Amino acid sequence: MSPWLHLRYWAEYSVLRVIIGMIRIMPLDTAVKFSAYWWQILAARGRRHDRALANLAQAFPEKTQAEREAIAVAMWGNLGRVMAETMQMDRVLKRPENIEVLNPKMLERYRGKMGSAIGVSMHSGNWELAMWPLAVAGMKPAAVYRLVKNPLVDAYLRAQRADLYPGGLFAKGRGAGGIHAGKDTARQIGAYVRNGGRLGFLADQYDRSGVEVPFFGKEAKSPPFPAMLARRLGTRLWIGRCIRIGTKSQFQVEMHEVKVPRTENSDEDIKTIVADIQKTFEGWIRENPEQFMWSNRRWS
Repeated sequence: MSPWLHLRYWAEYSVLRVIIGMIRIMPLDTAVKFSAYWWQILAARGRRHDRALANLAQAFPEKTQAEREAIAVAMWGNLGRVMAETMQMDRVLKRPENIEVLNPKMLERYRGKMGSAIGVSMHSGNWELAMWPLAVAGMKPAAVYRLVKNPLVDAYLRAQRADLYPGGLFAKGRGAGGIHAGKDTARQIGAYVRNGGRLGFLADQYDRSGVEVPFFGKEAKSPPFPAMLARRLGTRLWIGRCIRIGTKSQFQVEMHEVKVPRTENSDEDIKTIVADIQKTFEGWIRENPEQFMWSNRRWS
């Protein structure tokens, strides 16, 4: 690593820690409100706002431009709340009464006998909490996350998620200097699941090499890896979501099991699973469109 790049990483990390310090000075509810306010003002002026509006036009052609604009602005408010909550995650988790599990009997049924499991969720509500029911049930979930190029920032964010994912984190993407996040990441993931691990994925974004399935009436290339892994390794497949209640750090989390077909046609089995996941996502998004991250790329 060059001295200049090293200095740049330290500068970025220092700025982040200053921002985090400012957010942590405030009580949680104040920080969430403050962050939401500024995100709605600042983020709604960038290119990602244009992408969000384009995605909303694809998903909701029946809505007016003003209605889609209102959803997009509300989305930025939710993302601002998520940012503040990420910086105060320890305080969020100290309020378990504000995280309601809607179907706890699903977890109780498998307590002590779940075995390996794959969980999928989407960028909605505060998605970091979607696997929280498994953590509090003592099932020690892990997760796959996108590597941050700045190694100092990456290490800090990993540490902040330790309580959410006691099973650890597996990185994907490229890090410092364009180095890929471990060529053997897929092998490590496979070994972890084979040994009884429970692993979470976010599976709601465009995947260039993904499986084309319907999403809001248009074919969208969607991540197949969770479906492939569950089918190949014979694990349970769960789908979950986190819903924000109101505008504070109060949530409802629910999880459901997804049927994993295992016929002689593996490609069709995987496509069926991916289609079921995306259909469920679409139904959930329609219930709370302002909580979904429309600024991500979804259609080609």
